[in-house]
Amino acid sequence: MLVLTPLVLSALCIPAALNSTPYSFNVQLPLGLNFGFHADGLALFMAVTASFLGLIIVLYSYGYMAHAEHQDEFYLMVVLFIGAMMGITLTTSLVFLYLFWEISALCCWRLIGFFREREYVRRANKAFLITGAGALVMLAGFLVIYAQYGTTDLLALRGKEVSNVAVTLILFGILSKSATLPLHSWIADAGIAPTPVTALLHAAVLVKIGVYAFARLFLVTFEMEAFWHTAIPVIAAVSALLSAGAAIAENDIKRVIAYSTVSQLAFILLGLSVGSELAVAGGILYILMHGISKGGLFLCAGIVEHTCHTKDITKLGGLSKTMPVTAASFFLCALSVMGVPPFGGFFSKDMVINGALQADQPWIAAVFVIGAMMTLIYLLRVFVKVFLGEPKAEVHTHPEGSPVMVFTVGLMATLSLVSGLLVNFPASMVGTIVKQLTEVLQ
Repeated sequence: MLVLTPLVLSALCIPAALNSTPYSFNVQLPLGLNFGFHADGLALFMAVTASFLGLIIVLYSYGYMAHAEHQDEFYLMVVLFIGAMMGITLTTSLVFLYLFWEISALCCWRLIGFFREREYVRRANKAFLITGAGALVMLAGFLVIYAQYGTTDLLALRGKEVSNVAVTLILFGILSKSATLPLHSWIADAGIAPTPVTALLHAAVLVKIGVYAFARLFLVTFEMEAFWHTAIPVIAAVSALLSAGAAIAENDIKRVIAYSTVSQLAFILLGLSVGSELAVAGGILYILMHGISKGGLFLCAGIVEHTCHTKDITKLGGLSKTMPVTAASFFLCALSVMGVPPFGGFFSKDMVINGALQADQPWIAAVFVIGAMMTLIYLLRVFVKVFLGEPKAEVHTHPEGSPVMVFTVGLMATLSLVSGLLVNFPASMVGTIVKQLTEVLQ
């Protein structure tokens, strides 16, 4: 119920936001500080996406975590994490943005190290240190802005030009949270966590915080020098291609999907930073499409790990015979991530590519096409090795996971297809959001 509530409330606020009458609440505090929430279209799109996918993943966890110890702590951290995400999307204060940002990092630290074994804790500490250090550097950027303008109110700061120092510091925090090279290494290591956690981190919520913060701060609020519209795509392009190469070379199914997340997030950042309205719309739409399909891939990988007790794709094979629903769901979600029509991922990728061409940056479009081809290679490699061929004698499998786990992966696969067949609805919403963003900055 606690996870369903933000989804319902966010959905109810959408009509007002799309009609340019968003719900807003703001209280001025001493010293130029403020506490408030502003439910505009961009915030609600992210809030609905995160809470909806979070709800499905929590449903899946009822089967996956059924026999785990400390379940009360697990669900407390998940609910607190989703609540922190709602705070990040809706807050109008740089100070509270940072506070919610750090609450999400704390929850991730506990969730990654949930099983409490030494290696789990070590990797949880690594994720916390990298993202926490990035957050502190980002806070320094916020302080530079506060020193310049004497306020932390994002609404009051709209249209203000910020220094390159502030942009650099803030980007450090954004890139660490969105797992962009060279601050990406924590995300693959986080695959040791329970599958519902990795799905939340890599697909639905955590890593999307970074790209959302970029959109909120540098598309809606601040003006930055033209230099950054070239520098940021370069960083994203390098991250997209190198992480895709790592995914091709990896044999751990969760690490393959994790490196794929790094690559796909870089594509989203490319869309948001390239400079054309179509590319921005594609980047925002990509957040939804990637969340659905990549979440499905992780949940399928969780069923494989849960039943076969291994994540090594070289030790697996022929699982489509014993896991037909999981195999079909993995394949359908993979097609969306690859960008195959008529799946949802195709339309968002197409918008980013054409948006890059409209912005006279053909090399961005070329990087995107190369990255899409690499995505095809590593996801097909996983599918062939895990689900096709003859079963490996050393792996003893059981029938697919619990009914609730099988239902959720089937739902994610169905949504990956339906989101493409009915793409006009989310695309029209995103188009309205982008028009509102353009009007705000004019």
